[in-house]
Amino acid sequence: MAIDFPSASMRASGGDLAIQVSPLGLIDISDEEFEVHGPRITRYANAWAWYLGHQWMYRKQAGESQLTFNFVKGLSDFITNFTFSKGVTFKVGKMFQHIVPALLDRVFDTDNNRQQFLWAMGQQGGVSGDVFVKVAYAPAGTEAASPVTGAGRVMLIVLQPSHCFPEWHPHIPGKMVRFKLKYKFWTTEEDGTRRVKTYVEEITDEWIREWVDDQLIRENENPLGRIPVVHIANTPVNGSPWGLSDIEGVIPLNREYNEKATEISEIINYHVAPVTVVTGGKPPNLEKGPAKIWGIMNPEAKVFNLEGGAAGLGPALEYLEVLRMRMHECGHVPADALGQEQAISNTSGVALAIQFMPTMMWYNLKKVQYTVGLKEISQLALQTLFLYEPETLAYNPGTDGVLDERLGQPPILDPTDPAVYDIDISWPAPLPVDVIIKLDEIARKMELNLESRRGALQDLNEEFPDEKMLELEEEIRADDMLKASRAVFQAQVSAAIMALTGVIPPEMGEPVPAEPPEPGSNSHNADAPQQVTARQPALPDGISVMSRELISEIVTNAWSPRVPLRRQIDKNDNQ
Repeated sequence: MAIDFPSASMRASGGDLAIQVSPLGLIDISDEEFEVHGPRITRYANAWAWYLGHQWMYRKQAGESQLTFNFVKGLSDFITNFTFSKGVTFKVGKMFQHIVPALLDRVFDTDNNRQQFLWAMGQQGGVSGDVFVKVAYAPAGTEAASPVTGAGRVMLIVLQPSHCFPEWHPHIPGKMVRFKLKYKFWTTEEDGTRRVKTYVEEITDEWIREWVDDQLIRENENPLGRIPVVHIANTPVNGSPWGLSDIEGVIPLNREYNEKATEISEIINYHVAPVTVVTGGKPPNLEKGPAKIWGIMNPEAKVFNLEGGAAGLGPALEYLEVLRMRMHECGHVPADALGQEQAISNTSGVALAIQFMPTMMWYNLKKVQYTVGLKEISQLALQTLFLYEPETLAYNPGTDGVLDERLGQPPILDPTDPAVYDIDISWPAPLPVDVIIKLDEIARKMELNLESRRGALQDLNEEFPDEKMLELEEEIRADDMLKASRAVFQAQVSAAIMALTGVIPPEMGEPVPAEPPEPGSNSHNADAPQQVTARQPALPDGISVMSRELISEIVTNAWSPRVPLRRQIDKNDNQ
C-alpha cells in the first residue's frame, strides 16, 4: 500500500497525531476503537513518519537550514535485509516429504514472490512492531488469480497494522477470537465521479462478514473453521500482545542529531555572511562585498565582524559522533556496517559472528518470533490449498518430491492428520559461511559414520534432499555407462588396428608364445616356430567382430592423402 504524507501529517512525528489527518488513511474510527487502539495507531504513524523522512514537527522559512539524517531508515533496512535476505526453507517429516515441501514451494514461489513477501513482512515488523498476514484463496478466472495462467492461487497478504483491529481472548495469551479489517478506498461511481468509501471485514471461527459504508454486502460461513490471519510481534513485550519495532530507541537520538546538525549548519552559514559592526562611520553609506574599499575619515573609527560559536564547532562535531555511535548501538548494527571503508581481511566466519554479535543477538530474537508466525502461515496455506484444491492431496510426479515406497509414504495425504502440518522453518546463516570448512566438517562426520548423505544435504540447506540424492545417483549411473561405452569402443578400435596392421596396441596386452606341443606329438609342424598372439582383454559376445564402417573410416584416416584447406582469394579484403 502506498503511504503518502500531506503537509498536515507532519504533526505525526511530534506525537500529537489527529486521526482525521492520519497518514495511514484511517478516519472516523469509533470511540471504542480509538480508546483501545489509538495509542498503537499513533505509534505506527510516528514510526512511519520517521522512516519516510518526515522528521521535523515544523518547517523553517525558505533558505534556512533544516537538515534530516535518516538513520532510522538505514538501520531498519539493514536489520530487515540481514534477517530475511537469504530467505527461509521448510522441512517436514519423511512420511510427507514427497508432497508437502512441493506444495509450500508452490505457495511461496509460484503463487507469491517469496523474497518480496519476506521483505514486506520484515519491513512492516521492523517499523511498526506488528505484522498481520492474511491467507486467502483467489479462484481461477478472478482478478486476483494467477496473472499468467489464470489458475487459482493462495494469496499471502501483508496487511497494514493500522487497518487491523483484533480482539484477543481474555485468558489465553495470543489467541485471536475476532478480527476486524477496516480501511478507506477510492472508487468510481456510475456517473464517473470519484469518492471514498470505507470497507470493513469481520472474521471469526464461525463466520465472515463484509460491509461497505455500513452496508452488509456479504455474509458466509468460515470454511476453514479458524481465523485466516496471523499476527507476529516483531519483538515481544511480556504481558502485551503487541510488539516493538527495531527503531524505538533510535528515534529520540535521530531527532537530537538532526537538531544539532542544523545548529552547526546555522553557525557555518553565519560565518559566511557575518554581521559587520562599524563605530565612527556611517554604515548605510558603506557597501559590502568583494573588491570594495571603505574610506572613513574618523581616525577613531572601528570596523569588525561579530564572531562567535566557531570555537564550539569541534566539541559539537564530537557530540554528533557520539550520537551516531549511540544510534548504532540502539539499532543493534555495528558502526562499520553502513558503508564505512574497511580494510580487506580474511576474517573467519566465527570472528565475523563475534564482530556482529549485537546484530546476531537481535537476529536470533526476531527469528524466534517469525519462526512461529511462518509456521502458522504455512499451516493456513496448506489448509486453504486442501480446501479449494483437493487434488493437491495426492502425490504429483511432476513436482520435485520423490515418492519412496520403502518408507511407506502415502500417495494421498489425510488433511485431518496433524502430522501433515508439522513444519519446521530453516533459516540459512545470515553471515558469510566458510564453505570449505563446512564441507570438510561434513566429510569428516561422514567418514566417522556420524552423518548421512541426506543429513549432509540438509546441513547445506537443500530443501529437497531426496530429489537431490536421486539426481546424484542418476548422474553417477550415467557417468558409469559413459565410461563403459568408451571402454567397449576402445576395445573395438584396438582389435581393428591389430587386424589391419598386425601390430598389437599396448592396451591389448603383451605378446605371449602359443601353447607348446605335447611331448611325443606326431604333428608335422612341431619344429616350426610357434605363433605369437596377444593376450587380449575378454570382450562380450558381438564385440570381437569389427564393423566394416569403422574399419573403412580408420583406413581412410590413416592412409588417404589429406588436401590442406585453402581459401580462394578473389579480392583484396584490405581494400
